[in-house]
Amino acid sequence: MQMAVVEFARHVCGLAGANSSEFDLQTPHPVIHLMAEQKAIDTKGGTMRLGAFPCVLQNETLSAKLYGREKISERHRHRYEFNNSYRAEFGAKGMILSGLSPDSELVEIIELKNHPWFLGCQFHPEFKSRPMDSHPLFRGFIEAALQNRKAVHEVPRMKVVRT
Repeated sequence: MQMAVVEFARHVCGLAGANSSEFDLQTPHPVIHLMAEQKAIDTKGGTMRLGAFPCVLQNETLSAKLYGREKISERHRHRYEFNNSYRAEFGAKGMILSGLSPDSELVEIIELKNHPWFLGCQFHPEFKSRPMDSHPLFRGFIEAALQNRKAVHEVPRMKVVRT
């Protein structure tokens, strides 16, 4: 999710130099930044947002459809978050903040309007996925890939001519 936010900032919102402050402390647009409660922490061992946290899904989003409910709990392991100063700008350009913490302060899931399947999450769905009981996001992605496979095969391909 974090890198998708950076790319969206740069290429859709036109925010030159946008980045995560984890990678570039001098970025003019820190669209991903250190969580407020992490700023005073010098030693990083065991201090990150770690463990299961609740998330509220926005109605009529891909996330809500995939989970089939409004509230979920997912496992986290990070110190950096979506910078809320950019919410309005991203929303105006088509990004949906589809999953939020119960207090609406933390962005947990992003989606794109008018895209066959674009979703990024702040948490780690792989922690809750099993071979015979896949995570809803993985299952949804695979189903979408299978549904869209035919459309991809119908795209005319460029013929390579070797001389």
